[in-house]
Amino acid sequence: MRRIISITDPIEKEMRALIDSRSDFKSQRIKKLLALPDLTRKENSPVKILFDQIINLPRFKNFDLVDIPNIVTVEQEFDLLNAPKEHPSRKETDTYYFDDIHVLRTQMTVFWAFYLKDHEILEKLKNNDELMALSRGIVYRKDEIDKHHFPAFHQIDGLYICKRSKKIITQDDLKEVQIDMAKSIFGNDIEYKFLVDTFPFTDPSVEMDMMFNGEWMEVNGAGLVHPQVLKNFGLDPEVYNGWAFGFGDRLAMVKMGIPDIRILWSEDPRITSQFKDINSKYKDVSKYPAVIRDISFVVDSSMSLNNYFEIVRDCAGNLIEEVHLSDRYENADKFGAGKVSYTFRITYRSFERTLTNEEVNTIHDQIRAKTASELKAVLR
Repeated sequence: MRRIISITDPIEKEMRALIDSRSDFKSQRIKKLLALPDLTRKENSPVKILFDQIINLPRFKNFDLVDIPNIVTVEQEFDLLNAPKEHPSRKETDTYYFDDIHVLRTQMTVFWAFYLKDHEILEKLKNNDELMALSRGIVYRKDEIDKHHFPAFHQIDGLYICKRSKKIITQDDLKEVQIDMAKSIFGNDIEYKFLVDTFPFTDPSVEMDMMFNGEWMEVNGAGLVHPQVLKNFGLDPEVYNGWAFGFGDRLAMVKMGIPDIRILWSEDPRITSQFKDINSKYKDVSKYPAVIRDISFVVDSSMSLNNYFEIVRDCAGNLIEEVHLSDRYENADKFGAGKVSYTFRITYRSFERTLTNEEVNTIHDQIRAKTASELKAVLR
């Protein structure tokens, strides 16, 4: 029988209060992200429809459904899950840091750090020889700006651990789970294949790809729980083994024909009313025109582009369809050593109304001003 397990952390309340009291741009960005709704709980959301389809599969009927904090520690997010010290996800250009210790969660796999540290759960594993859990929710990563990327998205993760005396888990067990999930969404006649993948917390790891509209598309990633991760949680890998998987919300876009990730966040009833079940298909409510603006500037070559995308999001919110890098140019004689010139083409478009030139010009001027002040850039 399924249990709903909600794990809270008083530190999260303290961190949210601290963020609310600050006015610096870093804190304001985090505050905006934490204010976003978790679409895995929102009715008529393609994300909830997709994840419910997985949660309600017969094979998962006895899996615990685990809720965890949005704010976690570096130890929980990276160390316990075997992420190397040099792993790109640890960098501040990829992850939202509150301080040196606390971050916004970047993956739902971090639920292991709460679930496998719970005394009651570990006793269940000891007494019943197995534990099973799913965890779904919103996660946060700094990213580029286009139709398929947003700094907040959603994942559902699954975990199964048992004693080896009960079952020796193999990749065949893992593939069976992956196939079952993919078929429940895309139908029984899918063409699929498996590729070798790499995750810090599973070994071996495997990616499932599926043929869709004439092209191979990644469906999910999975693997056998890494022996070192078992050790990190005080579980002897000679006694225990397990499998895990991760599934993302972009598959809702693929399944329902959603061309832009911003549609997932729309509150427009003309859009939200379209999504009833897993077979719903998106239809344009209206194609409002795009407004194009360019921006060029010279900045230190060490600047991360993700930092620039954060500035654009600060000023324009969800009114940006794409930020396209159209030119990158280095010339020490012209710009100075260690400097680089960037030119971006910014496409403004709303799904709900026509943007005016005056409105876009105001936003674009704000972007230019923040680019100069925050990045110490020289505008061209």
